[in-house]
Amino acid sequence: MDWDALRNRIKADFDTKNATREQVLKACRSLVQTSSYIIRSVHRGEKDEALQLMEQASQLSASITHMTADHPEVYTAGFVHDAQKEYAEARVTYALINGEPLPEPEELGVEYPAYLNGLGEVVGELRRSILDLIREGHLERGDELLSYMDDIYYLLVSFDYPDAITGGLRRTTDMARAIMERTRGDLTTTLRQSKLKEAIYGLEKNIREALEK
Repeated sequence: MDWDALRNRIKADFDTKNATREQVLKACRSLVQTSSYIIRSVHRGEKDEALQLMEQASQLSASITHMTADHPEVYTAGFVHDAQKEYAEARVTYALINGEPLPEPEELGVEYPAYLNGLGEVVGELRRSILDLIREGHLERGDELLSYMDDIYYLLVSFDYPDAITGGLRRTTDMARAIMERTRGDLTTTLRQSKLKEAIYGLEKNIREALEK
């Protein structure tokens, strides 16, 4: 038995896998960071900046898939899932807030569990946008974004599978539901207050006009 040959063969394989893992881990960190910058640009209304960042993120995501093509054990590692989730969240957030078609997982090149969990995270970003709209008085647009929350939640809740398959989707769905219900309450309260103010203003106007006659 050639023990040295056996050792060298296994070591060479492990060295290759470890080098790939380090490269992929670095790319995943960059993808997560770039995705967070996309979301920041979306909320700031910096559309051109967001588009440039999305191109960078797309290239990073593709590079991760390419680097792990021969190393499925690296591709299925948790950090790849997390990076794809953040990327999906950024792209969907951009699309919904800017009124563009919803990008699907095949278009983004991400796995279904990462895509669905990313959708769940989008609910929090929609809440942030709705709160901004409430402060600005754009309640109709806020109601439109709330409807997207509903659509996302009812999609997520339709997948009743073990967490090992969905990547912990049940927890994400529960969090999305709590955020959605809280946001619905905020928007409903604001709408009622707005209608009450309009009614009071109308009444005061009628009284003034009656007194002037």
